Amino acid sequence: MAFQAGALRVQPDLRFAIVASRWNPHIVDALVDAAQRAFAGHGVADDALDVVRVPGAWEIPAAAAKLAAAGRHAAIVALGCVVRGDTRHYEHVADGCAQGLMRVSVDHRLPVLNGVLAVERHVDAEARAGGVHGNKGEEAALAALEMSDLWRQL
Repeated sequence: MAFQAGALRVQPDLRFAIVASRWNPHIVDALVDAAQRAFAGHGVADDALDVVRVPGAWEIPAAAAKLAAAGRHAAIVALGCVVRGDTRHYEHVADGCAQGLMRVSVDHRLPVLNGVLAVERHVDAEARAGGVHGNKGEEAALAALEMSDLWRQL
């Protein structure tokens, strides 16, 4: 049996979640706003979208796991921003977050989209939060819609 890529179709009974960090609010708020607009623009009702805020990127996978275990969402979008500093903390947080999100997705068999920016400088984050590289929050929301449709097909 052949499957087509998912489409940007929203079933009326589907719920979605955004888990976003409060760290680097200038960047993360722009990602969240764009994701919310993308969901709304494709027919996801406001009351079918849950936004959960956590302190930082490190906490995102744990919140995503809790949401996934509850089984109420068709997909989860993770949004945050980790900027390299003078210590190895950057690698621990960025890598741990990405690995944690993949684990949640695989363990719960649920699309979990990683929109957590891991950048060298704040200017790089700005370029990906509505700047020259678009908005990764919007891209993650659109990928969540596509993957939820693919999950329905599978």
